[in-house]
Amino acid sequence: MDLIVRDLPDLLRAMGVTLLLGVVSFVLGCALGALVALARISRFRLLRGLAIAYVSVFRGTPLLIQIMLVYYGLPQLGVLIEPIPSAILALTVYAAAYLSENFRAGIIAVDRGQWEAAHSMGMPYWRMLRRIVVPQAIRVAIPPVGSRFIALMKDTSLASAVTVVELTRAAETIGSSTFRYMEAFLVAAAAYWLINTALSLGQSVLERRLGRAYA
Repeated sequence: MDLIVRDLPDLLRAMGVTLLLGVVSFVLGCALGALVALARISRFRLLRGLAIAYVSVFRGTPLLIQIMLVYYGLPQLGVLIEPIPSAILALTVYAAAYLSENFRAGIIAVDRGQWEAAHSMGMPYWRMLRRIVVPQAIRVAIPPVGSRFIALMKDTSLASAVTVVELTRAAETIGSSTFRYMEAFLVAAAAYWLINTALSLGQSVLERRLGRAYA
């Protein structure tokens, strides 16, 4: 308990960094993932090919390697990025690859007859997406997207590899200075659990509300 009391300010700052990494990367990943999903269902072969390649590369390589490439590799090309932006960039492009598939699954789950009916009425493509397809697709995509958010929040621990002082890095620092690694990492684990439990509860509430809205 004395360890928690003494290092509480550092742990709270580290939790704030973890939340920053997770939330910003998720929001940006959703935006990028939505664009990739739309490219996957595009009528243009080149766009579909680029989207497929993107998903294949970023889902098929370890996140840690991607973080290392951004932070340590890009400077060799003259691109210098600070640790936190580097971690956010890597987390964003990684999450977007998975989120794009979640969004695409939601879009193709919408009955094709509704697409055809809207098209026959002369509704423009983007209006059809906004008014008919996307609202229904969101309902289908919420469970996997929520799970991806929770996974992404845990993935932020890999940012410690590029000197970002988030929860994992803070626990390691406290453990190395006090030699009480067990307590330090248990506190970090409890913090991750609290964050992800709150996210799970929020996801459940959102699913129920959407269920009532479309019942």
